[in-house]
Amino acid sequence: MKEIIIGTRPSKLAVAQAEIIANMLKEKYPGYNFELKKISTKGDRILNKPLAEISGKGLFIKEIEIALLNGEIDLAVHSYKDLPAELAPGLGIGAIPERVTALDSLIAKKGFTLDQLPPGAKLGTGSLRRKAQLLNYRPDLEILPIRGNIDTRLKILNETELDGIILAAAGLKRLGWEDKITQYLNPAICIPAARQGALAVEIREDDQEMRDLLTAINHQSTAILVTAEHAFLDYLDSGCKVPIGAYAQFKNNKLVIEGMVARVDGSKVLREKVTGSKASKTEARLLGIKLAKRLIAQGAREILTEIKEGKK
Repeated sequence: MKEIIIGTRPSKLAVAQAEIIANMLKEKYPGYNFELKKISTKGDRILNKPLAEISGKGLFIKEIEIALLNGEIDLAVHSYKDLPAELAPGLGIGAIPERVTALDSLIAKKGFTLDQLPPGAKLGTGSLRRKAQLLNYRPDLEILPIRGNIDTRLKILNETELDGIILAAAGLKRLGWEDKITQYLNPAICIPAARQGALAVEIREDDQEMRDLLTAINHQSTAILVTAEHAFLDYLDSGCKVPIGAYAQFKNNKLVIEGMVARVDGSKVLREKVTGSKASKTEARLLGIKLAKRLIAQGAREILTEIKEGKK
């Protein structure tokens, strides 16, 4: 029986996501044996700093990509939003399975929704994107930085004075913890991170066997949606260190993508939405670029420059 080694980060969520891919492949290819290899990354090891303060790209993938390039693993499973706009030379995306949900979610101690939280309520998040949008929606909130995997963040919520935390809903759903969600945050309040909720299976570009194998689990509609979001992010040349978000959906047989760029303190949030054909990834990419250009015309580039220079 041929063995396929799947690389993953060691967190409970990352392992669950890798197991989802392994099980999908097992169902399609019962003659193969799929094994997981856990690999710790820089992002897993440095937990005492906010993500925005840690230098370098690919905080949650570099060590895994090295193992992939060295042939120690055959596939790597990532949360797509953790991937930089450009992958390491020699690597590519072999499959994008169906996305669960892209939305952010609130987990509140007392079961409050965002609107029900008392004045001055304390919310924890490691995301500048979430912080900016939440402060724009409710300037009275106190947004505190937290890091760690989902288990750690839930523990912090239970053991501190935080009133709630904000997490990607997809992770909670994949762990079977959907019942912990108090509220799914409407994109009108909080546009998700580009590619949030989607998984990406990374392979060596010259590995045709793996590429062929993964065709069976690729979800074309999800691939089109995240292509639009990825193009938006790539055109703005931004990552997790700035408040930027994008969310693509199919509505009435059209592809609709909305995006945002904001100051960290939430004092200014630029939002825009564009609509186009849902026919292909090429058109999705062009639509994502069109959205980026619309926001640049509104002043997005100036905001991003301010943030990078430490002014806001």
